[in-house]
Amino acid sequence: MLEKATFGAGCFWGVQEEFDKLNGVIKTMVGYSGGHSENPTYKVVCSGNTGHAEVLQIEFDNEIISYEELLKTFWNIHNPTTPNRQGPDAGSQYRSIILTQNKHQEEIALREKKLLEDKGKFNSKIVTEIVPFESFFEAEDYHQKYYKKNKLF
Repeated sequence: MLEKATFGAGCFWGVQEEFDKLNGVIKTMVGYSGGHSENPTYKVVCSGNTGHAEVLQIEFDNEIISYEELLKTFWNIHNPTTPNRQGPDAGSQYRSIILTQNKHQEEIALREKKLLEDKGKFNSKIVTEIVPFESFFEAEDYHQKYYKKNKLF
C-alpha cells in the first residue's frame, strides 16, 4: 500500500538523493512545508519569513519499506541536534522536522525520537520538530533531482 512521508533535514537536494536510493521509495519531490505562507518560492523561503522548511515528500510502498525504516534513514543523514542549521546551511528553512501524515506516523516518530534520546545516540538534545502535516508546496523544477541533473553524484 502506498503512503506518504515528509521530512526536513537540511538542504533538500541531499535529502532527496539519499531517500531515492531506498528500495520501496516510489517517488520523491522536494518542496516547502511547515510554515504559514501560501505558494512560497525558494527566494521567499530563504528570507526566513514564511516559516517553511525545505522538505522532501516521499511516496513509499509500506509492504517494501516501513515508516520506521524511513525514519532510520532520516536520523542518520543529518544532525537533529542543531537548531536551524545543517552543516554550512543556516536558517529556519534548514531545520530538522518530521511532518506526520496521520496519528500512527506521529506515534512512531515520537517513540523513535525518545528511544534515540534515551540511548544517548547524540551528544546533545534532539531538536527535531514533530508536527502534523498541513500542506506541501512543490519547489521549483530546477531543485527536483538536483544532484542527478547536475551530475554531482
